[in-house]
Amino acid sequence: MEKLDPRLNVFRADLADEALRGRVEAQQFVTPTAARIAVSIAPIHKTPKPDAAQISQALFGEACEVFERQHDWAWVKMKRDGYVGYVQEQNLGVPTAPTHFVSNISTIFYAHTDLKSQPAQQLYLHSAVVVSRLQSAYACLATGGAVHAAHLSALGQHENDFVAVAEQFLNVPYYWGGKTHAGLDCSGLVQIALQAAGVEAPRDSDMQEKNLGDVVSDHKKLKRGDLVFWRGHVGIMQSATQMIHANGHYMKVTSDLLQDVVGRSHTPISNIKRLGV
Repeated sequence: MEKLDPRLNVFRADLADEALRGRVEAQQFVTPTAARIAVSIAPIHKTPKPDAAQISQALFGEACEVFERQHDWAWVKMKRDGYVGYVQEQNLGVPTAPTHFVSNISTIFYAHTDLKSQPAQQLYLHSAVVVSRLQSAYACLATGGAVHAAHLSALGQHENDFVAVAEQFLNVPYYWGGKTHAGLDCSGLVQIALQAAGVEAPRDSDMQEKNLGDVVSDHKKLKRGDLVFWRGHVGIMQSATQMIHANGHYMKVTSDLLQDVVGRSHTPISNIKRLGV
Protein backbone atom coordinates (compact mmCIF):
# COMPACT_ATOMS: atom_id res chain seq x y z
CA MET A 1 0.00 0.00 0.00
CA GLU A 2 0.99 3.62 -0.58
CA LYS A 3 2.94 5.33 2.20
CA LEU A 4 1.01 8.40 3.29
CA ASP A 5 1.89 11.14 5.77
CA PRO A 6 -0.34 10.66 8.85
CA ARG A 7 -0.11 14.39 9.57
CA LEU A 8 -2.17 15.04 6.44
CA ASN A 9 -4.13 11.82 5.96
CA VAL A 10 -6.73 10.22 8.23
CA PHE A 11 -6.00 6.53 8.62
CA ARG A 12 -5.48 3.91 11.31
CA ALA A 13 -5.71 0.14 11.18
CA ASP A 14 -9.30 0.28 12.44
CA LEU A 15 -10.60 3.42 10.66
CA ALA A 16 -9.76 5.62 7.70
CA ASP A 17 -11.07 8.39 5.50
CA GLU A 18 -13.41 7.10 2.78
CA ALA A 19 -11.36 9.17 0.31
CA LEU A 20 -8.40 6.88 1.01
CA ARG A 21 -10.22 3.65 0.12
CA GLY A 22 -7.91 1.63 -2.10
CA ARG A 23 -4.85 3.55 -0.91
CA VAL A 24 -4.72 2.28 2.70
CA GLU A 25 -5.97 -0.76 4.56
CA ALA A 26 -8.50 -0.28 7.37
CA GLN A 27 -11.30 -2.19 9.01
CA GLN A 28 -13.74 0.66 8.36
CA PHE A 29 -13.90 3.67 6.05
CA VAL A 30 -15.95 6.72 7.03
CA THR A 31 -17.20 9.89 5.39
CA PRO A 32 -16.48 12.91 7.61
CA THR A 33 -18.98 15.40 8.98
CA ALA A 34 -18.40 19.15 9.02
CA ALA A 35 -17.72 21.17 12.17
CA ARG A 36 -15.99 24.32 13.32
CA ILE A 37 -13.86 25.32 16.28
CA ALA A 38 -16.05 27.01 18.89
CA VAL A 39 -13.38 28.13 21.38
CA SER A 40 -10.60 30.69 21.22
CA ILE A 41 -7.85 28.05 20.88
CA ALA A 42 -8.32 24.31 20.55
CA PRO A 43 -5.12 22.32 21.04
CA ILE A 44 -4.63 19.61 18.44
CA HIS A 45 -3.09 16.56 20.07
CA LYS A 46 -1.19 13.65 18.58
CA THR A 47 -3.32 11.15 20.51
CA PRO A 48 -6.69 11.55 22.30
CA LYS A 49 -5.26 12.36 25.72
CA PRO A 50 -5.09 15.77 27.44
CA ASP A 51 -1.41 15.26 28.28
CA ALA A 52 -0.48 14.06 24.78
CA ALA A 53 1.83 16.21 22.68
CA GLN A 54 0.26 19.31 21.16
CA ILE A 55 1.09 19.17 17.45
CA SER A 56 -0.81 22.27 16.36
CA GLN A 57 -3.69 24.52 17.32
CA ALA A 58 -7.08 25.31 15.78
CA LEU A 59 -8.58 28.78 16.11
CA PHE A 60 -12.09 30.07 16.67
CA GLY A 61 -14.26 29.57 13.60
CA GLU A 62 -11.84 27.31 11.75
CA ALA A 63 -13.54 24.62 9.69
CA CYS A 64 -12.69 20.97 10.13
CA GLU A 65 -13.82 17.50 9.11
CA VAL A 66 -14.71 15.06 11.90
CA PHE A 67 -14.01 11.37 11.34
CA GLU A 68 -14.63 10.00 14.82
CA ARG A 69 -16.20 11.11 18.09
CA GLN A 70 -15.34 8.86 21.00
CA HIS A 71 -14.80 9.30 24.75
CA ASP A 72 -15.09 13.11 24.55
CA TRP A 73 -12.51 13.34 21.78
CA ALA A 74 -12.83 14.00 18.06
CA TRP A 75 -10.44 12.89 15.33
CA VAL A 76 -10.31 15.76 12.87
CA LYS A 77 -8.68 17.08 9.73
CA MET A 78 -8.43 20.87 9.52
CA LYS A 79 -9.79 22.29 6.27
CA ARG A 80 -7.29 25.11 5.86
CA ASP A 81 -3.95 23.35 6.17
CA GLY A 82 -5.12 19.72 6.11
CA TYR A 83 -3.55 18.90 9.46
CA VAL A 84 -4.81 15.80 11.28
CA GLY A 85 -5.11 15.24 15.00
CA TYR A 86 -7.36 14.97 18.03
CA VAL A 87 -9.31 17.78 19.69
CA GLN A 88 -11.61 17.65 22.68
CA GLU A 89 -15.16 17.25 21.41
CA GLN A 90 -16.42 20.09 23.61
CA ASN A 91 -14.36 22.49 21.48
CA LEU A 92 -16.41 21.80 18.37
CA GLY A 93 -19.52 23.60 17.13
CA VAL A 94 -21.81 23.53 14.11
CA PRO A 95 -20.28 24.66 10.80
CA THR A 96 -20.71 28.26 9.68
CA ALA A 97 -19.83 30.35 6.63
CA PRO A 98 -17.45 33.08 7.90
CA THR A 99 -17.66 36.60 6.53
CA HIS A 100 -14.63 38.09 8.28
CA PHE A 101 -11.42 37.13 10.06
CA VAL A 102 -9.38 38.66 12.86
CA SER A 103 -6.66 40.71 11.15
CA ASN A 104 -5.11 42.13 14.31
CA ILE A 105 -2.60 39.91 16.13
CA SER A 106 -5.34 39.48 18.72
CA THR A 107 -8.62 41.05 19.78
CA ILE A 108 -11.23 40.82 22.52
CA PHE A 109 -14.53 39.02 21.97
CA TYR A 110 -17.00 40.88 24.20
CA ALA A 111 -20.35 39.69 25.49
CA HIS A 112 -21.94 42.97 24.31
CA THR A 113 -21.02 46.13 22.42
CA ASP A 114 -19.37 47.53 25.52
CA LEU A 115 -15.65 47.34 26.27
CA LYS A 116 -16.46 46.64 29.94
CA SER A 117 -18.85 43.76 29.22
CA GLN A 118 -18.22 40.28 30.54
CA PRO A 119 -17.57 37.50 29.93
CA ALA A 120 -14.84 38.38 27.43
CA GLN A 121 -12.26 36.21 25.72
CA GLN A 122 -9.33 36.71 23.42
CA LEU A 123 -9.44 35.84 19.73
CA TYR A 124 -6.31 35.59 17.63
CA LEU A 125 -5.08 36.44 14.15
CA HIS A 126 -6.96 34.38 11.49
CA SER A 127 -9.86 33.43 13.76
CA ALA A 128 -12.97 33.32 11.54
CA VAL A 129 -16.27 34.99 12.43
CA VAL A 130 -19.71 35.66 10.98
CA VAL A 131 -20.63 39.34 11.22
CA SER A 132 -24.39 39.91 11.36
CA ARG A 133 -24.41 43.71 11.70
CA LEU A 134 -22.35 46.72 12.69
CA GLN A 135 -23.18 48.79 15.76
CA SER A 136 -21.07 51.87 16.34
CA ALA A 137 -17.43 50.71 16.50
CA TYR A 138 -18.38 47.07 16.97
CA ALA A 139 -19.11 44.12 14.72
CA CYS A 140 -21.92 42.01 16.19
CA LEU A 141 -21.44 38.30 15.50
CA ALA A 142 -24.05 35.76 14.49
CA THR A 143 -22.86 33.52 17.31
CA GLY A 144 -23.51 36.33 19.80
CA GLY A 145 -21.11 38.84 21.26
CA ALA A 146 -19.12 41.55 19.53
CA VAL A 147 -15.63 42.42 18.34
CA HIS A 148 -14.12 45.83 17.66
CA ALA A 149 -14.76 46.20 13.94
CA ALA A 150 -11.34 47.71 13.19
CA HIS A 151 -9.74 44.40 14.24
CA LEU A 152 -11.57 42.47 11.51
CA SER A 153 -11.12 42.22 7.75
CA ALA A 154 -13.42 40.80 5.13
CA LEU A 155 -12.47 37.43 3.70
CA GLY A 156 -10.07 37.84 0.79
CA GLN A 157 -8.24 40.89 2.14
CA HIS A 158 -4.49 40.46 2.60
CA GLU A 159 -1.40 42.20 3.96
CA ASN A 160 1.31 43.34 1.56
CA ASP A 161 4.33 42.37 3.67
CA PHE A 162 4.26 39.04 5.48
CA VAL A 163 7.59 39.81 7.17
CA ALA A 164 6.03 42.87 8.81
CA VAL A 165 3.29 40.57 10.14
CA ALA A 166 5.90 38.24 11.63
CA GLU A 167 7.67 41.21 13.21
CA GLN A 168 4.56 41.97 15.25
CA PHE A 169 5.26 38.73 17.13
CA LEU A 170 8.68 39.74 18.49
CA ASN A 171 9.16 38.49 22.08
CA VAL A 172 6.08 36.23 21.97
CA PRO A 173 6.88 33.04 23.93
CA TYR A 174 8.04 29.94 22.10
CA TYR A 175 5.36 27.25 22.43
CA TRP A 176 5.55 23.89 20.69
CA GLY A 177 2.57 23.50 18.35
CA GLY A 178 1.38 27.06 18.98
CA LYS A 179 0.36 29.54 16.32
CA THR A 180 -1.01 32.59 18.18
CA HIS A 181 0.20 35.71 19.95
CA ALA A 182 -0.11 33.70 23.17
CA GLY A 183 2.75 31.46 22.01
CA LEU A 184 3.98 29.80 18.83
CA ASP A 185 6.70 27.71 17.26
CA CYS A 186 8.95 28.42 14.28
CA SER A 187 6.72 26.95 11.57
CA GLY A 188 3.62 28.41 13.21
CA LEU A 189 5.10 31.89 12.85
CA VAL A 190 5.84 31.29 9.17
CA GLN A 191 2.40 29.84 8.52
CA ILE A 192 0.35 32.61 10.11
CA ALA A 193 2.52 35.38 8.62
CA LEU A 194 2.17 33.94 5.12
CA GLN A 195 -1.56 33.36 5.54
CA ALA A 196 -1.92 37.07 6.35
CA ALA A 197 -0.43 37.79 2.92
CA GLY A 198 -2.77 35.34 1.20
CA VAL A 199 -0.27 32.49 0.91
CA GLU A 200 -1.46 29.14 2.25
CA ALA A 201 1.46 27.39 3.93
CA PRO A 202 1.77 23.86 5.35
CA ARG A 203 1.99 23.50 9.12
CA ASP A 204 5.42 21.96 9.73
CA SER A 205 8.85 23.20 8.69
CA ASP A 206 9.73 20.13 6.63
CA MET A 207 6.48 20.54 4.67
CA GLN A 208 7.21 24.23 4.20
CA GLU A 209 10.71 23.50 2.96
CA LYS A 210 9.35 21.00 0.44
CA ASN A 211 6.39 23.01 -0.83
CA LEU A 212 7.14 26.72 -0.56
CA GLY A 213 9.07 28.91 -2.97
CA ASP A 214 12.14 28.36 -5.11
CA VAL A 215 15.62 27.37 -3.99
CA VAL A 216 18.11 30.21 -3.44
CA SER A 217 21.44 28.83 -4.56
CA ASP A 218 23.58 31.84 -3.61
CA HIS A 219 23.40 32.08 0.18
CA LYS A 220 25.36 35.33 0.11
CA LYS A 221 22.58 37.18 -1.70
CA LEU A 222 19.59 36.87 0.58
CA LYS A 223 16.53 39.12 0.55
CA ARG A 224 13.78 40.15 2.94
CA GLY A 225 11.21 37.36 2.97
CA ASP A 226 13.57 34.48 2.20
CA LEU A 227 12.90 31.39 4.33
CA VAL A 228 15.93 29.71 5.88
CA PHE A 229 15.59 26.05 6.84
CA TRP A 230 17.46 23.73 9.11
CA ARG A 231 16.35 20.25 10.07
CA GLY A 232 13.34 20.97 12.30
CA HIS A 233 13.64 24.75 12.17
CA VAL A 234 12.78 27.71 9.95
CA GLY A 235 13.29 31.46 10.08
CA ILE A 236 12.30 34.48 7.99
CA MET A 237 14.92 36.89 6.68
CA GLN A 238 14.20 40.54 7.53
CA SER A 239 17.12 41.71 5.44
CA ALA A 240 20.19 40.20 3.81
CA THR A 241 21.66 39.47 7.25
CA GLN A 242 18.92 39.63 9.91
CA MET A 243 16.39 36.87 10.63
CA ILE A 244 13.25 36.63 12.75
CA HIS A 245 12.29 33.24 14.18
CA ALA A 246 10.54 31.55 17.08
CA ASN A 247 13.26 29.56 18.77
CA GLY A 248 14.02 27.36 21.73
CA HIS A 249 17.36 29.08 22.38
CA TYR A 250 15.71 32.19 23.82
CA MET A 251 12.28 30.54 24.19
CA LYS A 252 10.64 33.41 22.32
CA VAL A 253 10.49 35.12 18.93
CA THR A 254 13.73 37.00 18.34
CA SER A 255 15.50 38.93 15.62
CA ASP A 256 19.07 37.66 15.20
CA LEU A 257 21.95 37.92 12.80
CA LEU A 258 21.80 34.86 10.56
CA GLN A 259 25.50 34.23 11.15
CA ASP A 260 24.87 34.01 14.90
CA VAL A 261 22.06 31.48 14.43
CA VAL A 262 24.27 29.43 12.10
CA GLY A 263 27.10 29.57 14.65
CA ARG A 264 25.04 28.08 17.46
CA SER A 265 23.07 25.60 15.34
CA HIS A 266 23.86 21.90 15.69
CA THR A 267 22.95 21.26 12.06
CA PRO A 268 23.79 23.11 8.83
CA ILE A 269 21.29 25.10 6.76
CA SER A 270 19.36 22.58 4.68
CA ASN A 271 17.72 25.02 2.28
CA ILE A 272 16.84 28.62 1.58
CA LYS A 273 13.62 29.29 -0.34
CA ARG A 274 12.33 32.47 -1.97
CA LEU A 275 8.62 33.18 -2.42
CA GLY A 276 7.01 35.39 -4.98
CA VAL A 277 5.29 37.63 -2.40
